[in-house]
Amino acid sequence: MSTDSANWAYCEDFVPEDDVLLAARDVADQLGCVPVHPGAGRVLQLTTRLAGVRSAVEIGTGAGVSTTYILRGMGASGVITTIDVEPEHHKAAKRTLAAGGFAPERARMITGRALDVLPRLTDGGYDLVLIDARKAEYPEYLEQALRLLRIGGIVAIDNALWHGRVPDPAQRDENTTAVRMTLKAVRDSDVLEPMLLPSGDGLLVAIKTA
Repeated sequence: MSTDSANWAYCEDFVPEDDVLLAARDVADQLGCVPVHPGAGRVLQLTTRLAGVRSAVEIGTGAGVSTTYILRGMGASGVITTIDVEPEHHKAAKRTLAAGGFAPERARMITGRALDVLPRLTDGGYDLVLIDARKAEYPEYLEQALRLLRIGGIVAIDNALWHGRVPDPAQRDENTTAVRMTLKAVRDSDVLEPMLLPSGDGLLVAIKTA
């Protein structure tokens, strides 16, 4: 293992996950969905806490791993709206959140295609938007996130390095290209102040400044 790989693994395992998250990961494996890595989850949790997030949107629920991290970062009155196209994912996520001690009203779960659901949500009504669903749709998710976020709100983009493919210009498949385009749009935006972290599979976090 290279030094870089050893450092990454050490950081990912620095704060061990509890039984709730580990069980959710097992369910995610059974469902075939890939949750955020532990390092990215901790970044989401602490970012949520530091920013005082009270209302969030999650694009891609899975088995509820990132949902749990975000809710743990929120205050007791925080609510997350989480979208997934698969009803089975929401059933699993409800079990995860119940095991984590969260009341059902803390998570509004909407089953459907994200690009059909997002336009129905309130302009400027949210403190945080997490993008973690179909990579080919990341550019459209970003457009919706900018509309949904209040000024000072945060957009977070998981899989921002997409298994190391995004930094490699030779990789030009649809998903990699879409993620790369999304990162460029964030970097070039006049209304976003971003940082790109190597946590997990890459996590981009940006504040909406105007």
